[in-house]
Amino acid sequence: MSEYRLKMIVKYKESEVFYTDKGKGSAVVLLHGFLENHSMWNEVSGELSKKNRVITVDLLGHGKTDSVGYIHLMSEMALVVQTVLKKLRIRKSYFIGHSMGGYVSLEFAKLFPEKVKGICLMNSTSQEDTEERKRIRKGANEIAKKHLTKLIQNAIPNLFAEDSKEKNSEKIKEVLEQAKQTSVRGYMAANEGMLLRTNNEEVLKQFEKRAIIVGKNDPVLNYDTIVKEAKRTNTTLVEFSNGHMSHIENKELLIDFLKQFVK
Repeated sequence: MSEYRLKMIVKYKESEVFYTDKGKGSAVVLLHGFLENHSMWNEVSGELSKKNRVITVDLLGHGKTDSVGYIHLMSEMALVVQTVLKKLRIRKSYFIGHSMGGYVSLEFAKLFPEKVKGICLMNSTSQEDTEERKRIRKGANEIAKKHLTKLIQNAIPNLFAEDSKEKNSEKIKEVLEQAKQTSVRGYMAANEGMLLRTNNEEVLKQFEKRAIIVGKNDPVLNYDTIVKEAKRTNTTLVEFSNGHMSHIENKELLIDFLKQFVK
């Protein structure tokens, strides 16, 4: 028997969207990051679902969910999430988004503020891409057209803090295998969508319950910039010692915090 009460598919445009639904209680939506899928949350959802109803979604072009175009705007990803929640008749949820999943959470909150109890940006930000980051995304998309596997092999280990790579070597291999399941189209469409997103600090500030989780040695998001963002938006800041992958590098501390956040 499946560990999930539901492991199902819902239709969005021409794509079948995969999602899971586990546990009872207040609804918690867990949204994965770029090159990830619902399975990144397995250990987190196992703990949270003891007292909550936990929903995970494979976002467009990731995991078992197909692409619907050549640009996946974060707002369209949010509509995918709403399609799932509507199917499940869930009216209001906590949103916890890792990296790209945080961007999607904010777009969902912009579109459906009445459906959000709180937002936790995990190794994520409400800011838009810097010009340098946009340049990097454009360059990566050009490389992805011919060398996606090599691009992924180089990128994934660099999400971890340098001194945590050896300890998490087996987990890095798992993340790599998950990432390699992403198609060229899925990679490029999500990258374009992230590049086009706008600043959502005002959206974040709407919600009384809000938090940002930051890794002090995150190679993707600048620590000092995130600290300033938290102060500027008066958002609870949770600092971990490692990199961009808090669900692996600081798993126990993350789970303890999230249990309190959705309590």
